[in-house]
Amino acid sequence: MNVLIIEDEPRAASQLQNMLKACSFDYTLLHIIDTVEDAIEWFKKYEVPELIFMDIQLADGLSFEIFHKIDIDAPIIFTTAFDQYAIQAFKVNSVDYLLKPIQKDDLKTALYKFNKSKKQTTIEPAILKRLLGSIQESAEREGLLVREGNGFVQIKIIDFLYFYSQESITFGVTTAKRYIIDESLDHLFGTLDPRQFFKISRSQLISKKAIQKINPYFNHRVKLSILNPRDQEFIVSRPKTSDFKKWLNT
Repeated sequence: MNVLIIEDEPRAASQLQNMLKACSFDYTLLHIIDTVEDAIEWFKKYEVPELIFMDIQLADGLSFEIFHKIDIDAPIIFTTAFDQYAIQAFKVNSVDYLLKPIQKDDLKTALYKFNKSKKQTTIEPAILKRLLGSIQESAEREGLLVREGNGFVQIKIIDFLYFYSQESITFGVTTAKRYIIDESLDHLFGTLDPRQFFKISRSQLISKKAIQKINPYFNHRVKLSILNPRDQEFIVSRPKTSDFKKWLNT
């Protein structure tokens, strides 16, 4: 069984492989791809695999963008950190998915469904539109519950300058303070307004209002001067640089 994994978090890709082995799933890994751009190029060169595991949020955008450029006639199991509300369209359209963090029993169920049907399914444009619309509807969040002392307080989303992850902990920073966020960075990003927040790397997402200056950086990247940087460096990853500049102009 030839399997392709499209996932931008190395740790998540490794955990998925370990879980597949634990489920006694006999497969050959063709490749691990972490960007929309690389996925499009890969599909142009190689035959489609027998099964694809595809994360929704990749290093340079939503994986659904792949389908706008390439017809993929293969079964796909989406992996996603988006909440239940945002993925109702998956159920309606019978597109299988695994909610992160992936649980072994859920993976077993998805593999059972795959082995039972073995259907070659092309994702229809109408389904993509509904999936994207469902996710965009979830990006209307106005507040965020954060830890403070022994309790929690709610901070307005517009008050955050940026978010970042460090040693598996997510932090949110305002002009005055840093807070611990009880959500993964990917899940958080899926609930924010994409017009105001941009994920510049795997570990950082930033508000447009936090950017003070954009500086050229080596290897065709850019480095940002940010309000209240708290010893963080903000470098836009190379695959995201072009989209980042377009985002700033919107």
